[in-house]
Amino acid sequence: MTKIITIIVLFICSIISAQNVKLTVAVSGLKNNTGVVKVGLYNSDGTFLKTTYKSLSSDIKNNKAVVTFTDLPAGEYAISTYHDENNNGKMDKNMMGIPSEDYAASNNAKGFMGPPSYKDAKFVIGKDSKIEIVL
Repeated sequence: MTKIITIIVLFICSIISAQNVKLTVAVSGLKNNTGVVKVGLYNSDGTFLKTTYKSLSSDIKNNKAVVTFTDLPAGEYAISTYHDENNNGKMDKNMMGIPSEDYAASNNAKGFMGPPSYKDAKFVIGKDSKIEIVL
């Protein structure tokens, strides 16, 4: 009986872990190797560009950076990223509120007179994936 319960538990664990995916984000087009690249992952329209679901940062080598999110539930996400040149932990803006550090979003989403929308930046992952973003 113990063997049967153990087998069932292992089977359930394997099903649950099979639903988690890995997402690698490669950021290129950086103008220099100074500072770090910050990558924010969002899982809903309501939190997009407000509260990250997960976030990572990466050093820059050869004007490129790579981060990998692990153990993500399969589903819908969007990404925003920026080059934190002065490594102060925030996106710098000019006096008019316009970002003064390079930034981008997944799907190369662009905003008109403002930030990009979740609708334009969202994507669905169901297996291990890689996304490339050019600043």
